[in-house]
Amino acid sequence: MCMNNTILTKKDIIAINQKFAEGYFENESGLDYALSLLKHNISWTKKAAYLIRAILIDNSFVNGNKRSAYSVLMACVELNSYSIEEKKAVNIIKEIVTKNRKSVARIQRMIEDDITKK
Repeated sequence: MCMNNTILTKKDIIAINQKFAEGYFENESGLDYALSLLKHNISWTKKAAYLIRAILIDNSFVNGNKRSAYSVLMACVELNSYSIEEKKAVNIIKEIVTKNRKSVARIQRMIEDDITKK
């Protein structure tokens, strides 16, 4: 998924959203743009940041964006043999939403500050 230049697919992200909502798009183009950027050779934390930003800031789905972003974050962390406390992951999602954090670099730093290698 997010490991070693492998990324979550659009289908994977829709399936994650369907755990919480219907999987209907509100802003599909934002997610498509983020997925297109993930083809570049960048770190998994930056890939996760692009996805999370697209889901939260661009409101990719009609419902379930916060829960979907949280699940994407947790999946990427786990797949790359890192860990993050659930409370810290929730706080990342809350800060992005409440403070309207749009910078991918800022979101990436937030992730990197809170993860630890297993």
